[in-house]
Amino acid sequence: MGRTSRKRSKLARRLAAASAALVMGGGGLVAVNVYANAEEGTERSSAPAAGRPLSTISCPDVANQLSEVPPGARGAVDDRLAELDSQITRAYDRFSRAEDTGAQKSVLPPLEEQRRGTLGEIEDAMDRAGTRPEGLDSMAPCTLRASDQGQGQGQEQGEGQDQGQGQGQGQGQSGNGPVAGDFVDITSVRPNVRRPPARRGASRGTFTTDCGRNENGKFNPDNVIVAPGVSNGAHHMHDYVGNQATDAFSGDDDLANGRTSCRNQGDKSTYYWPVLRLQNGANEDDAQADGGGKDQNVGEIQTPSSVTLKFTGSPVGKVVAMPRFLRIITGDAKAFTNGDANANASWSCTGFENRQLKDKYPICPEGSKVVRTFNFQSCWDGRNTDSANHRTHVAFADPRTGACPRGFRAIPQLVQRVVYDVPPGPGFAVDSFPEQLHKPVTDHGDFINVFDERLMRRVASCVNSGQRCT
Repeated sequence: MGRTSRKRSKLARRLAAASAALVMGGGGLVAVNVYANAEEGTERSSAPAAGRPLSTISCPDVANQLSEVPPGARGAVDDRLAELDSQITRAYDRFSRAEDTGAQKSVLPPLEEQRRGTLGEIEDAMDRAGTRPEGLDSMAPCTLRASDQGQGQGQEQGEGQDQGQGQGQGQGQSGNGPVAGDFVDITSVRPNVRRPPARRGASRGTFTTDCGRNENGKFNPDNVIVAPGVSNGAHHMHDYVGNQATDAFSGDDDLANGRTSCRNQGDKSTYYWPVLRLQNGANEDDAQADGGGKDQNVGEIQTPSSVTLKFTGSPVGKVVAMPRFLRIITGDAKAFTNGDANANASWSCTGFENRQLKDKYPICPEGSKVVRTFNFQSCWDGRNTDSANHRTHVAFADPRTGACPRGFRAIPQLVQRVVYDVPPGPGFAVDSFPEQLHKPVTDHGDFINVFDERLMRRVASCVNSGQRCT
């Protein structure tokens, strides 16, 4: 048997074992492919496919559609958007406990009724502030979607990848993912990282800030950017480094006065992302808590082995300093049901980081570690530190040229690299909204800039002058 065949045989044994480990009870059981197929179709449908079990609830994402909300209505709208998320979570809990398709479908009418009432409250709040939105009522209905067996969208994967047909039933330890088809051997993925060439005058420097690995265990299931003032607004647990005052109720003054885990005390920024857990049957302290077991996020939380927070430049010119309290979200926590338009976080392994996966977890070879990479938006509209949907005030540079869209300015780009030393093979997942089934495509990162202004000017200066600063 050749070396390649031995490697594939070993991988087959790992995947078969992982399939058995992932085949555990819970509602909405699905059949899973033990091997990811690079040639699968990439289109998804929210309509149940014939012969494929229903796996989750899919609802229109109202927040993404609200690009403009009057300032006077922002608080009320954010609160109601968080309630829409909670309604889906409660409906998914009933769905996952249902014993047959009829019972699963019965969750939709009451969910639609609840959503219609909450959407009406959003319309009323915006109307009182002077701008009544149109068409929100049409976003009340939700659908049930069939399993896609963990197959994702748009990855450049290697040819000749093992395509065995071993089958298992069920999903992950908590009954809602991940499935074996959510994993792929990183050595079978073709190199796919491409960067635009740097032009004359590019800003080639970097600034790296050391804020630790969350060794002190700061976790909460809040999201102060998306759901300010709402406890458990994320319905999954976040790792935090940097600002230690961050929770759902933190205002700018709280963050400015908070302690920081960053070595440079001038950086009180907030950096957070969903925790990664081993699906090993071990209970964490949050097994009965919001964001943990109550939201179907179970398993042993992993502290990263390293976290790198680096600010880089633009390949086409100089950058301007970020405004203080700028908020940026990269990736989409609901990408499994929303589609991957805003999915941006990627997965890889040490030694293979020229191969990035958006919609698969990597199976790393012995001695290699799992890597999550978050490339944040590097273009700013020059006016706003946030926007109603938390996206339109920032933008990504053109992936081919590196240029910002018209009307946007280049800012230092935050690149987060989070590394984990976990057992080789499947058996881990990021926390997610329950109905998102712990899919890798839902990974995301959040950042609030709380650098003091002098230090942020130094960041921009280092980047523009080509220095490597810390």
